[in-house]
Amino acid sequence: MTALTYASLCGLEQRLLDHFYRQQGSRMRSAAGGALWVARAGAIVAGMSLSPVAHGHWLTGLLVDPQWRGRGIAGQLIEASLATAAGPVWLFCHPELLPFYQRLGFGPAHDLPEALSMRLARYQRSKNLVALGRDQSPPMSSPGNNTSV
Repeated sequence: MTALTYASLCGLEQRLLDHFYRQQGSRMRSAAGGALWVARAGAIVAGMSLSPVAHGHWLTGLLVDPQWRGRGIAGQLIEASLATAAGPVWLFCHPELLPFYQRLGFGPAHDLPEALSMRLARYQRSKNLVALGRDQSPPMSSPGNNTSV
């Protein structure tokens, strides 16, 4: 079995994630200004975006190649990306995906930032979506950077 790696993309690599989405027949695109994350087994097998919003992050574009589904890749990719993020994380999903996200610690989001609230209302005109959120602790600090006395 091929070893999987989880890593963020930088700069020009954004096109790699967009190419992955197109290969999968998806209309998704990587979020401009967001941190782009991928799972690789040689080639990209999953991807997502984590964009700063208000005092947290918005998770979008999570997609796993159908041949790689059912192996926990989406959950591991989310956990790898969120290990670097502080503050709450929000996402919108179809109701049938609730159990998946609940296993990862997401629950109903009642107080969305205004920008996401407006976007959700716009999306809900044509799609049945629910807003979920997860509180994040600050990323682990490195030894020697502790400011407590």
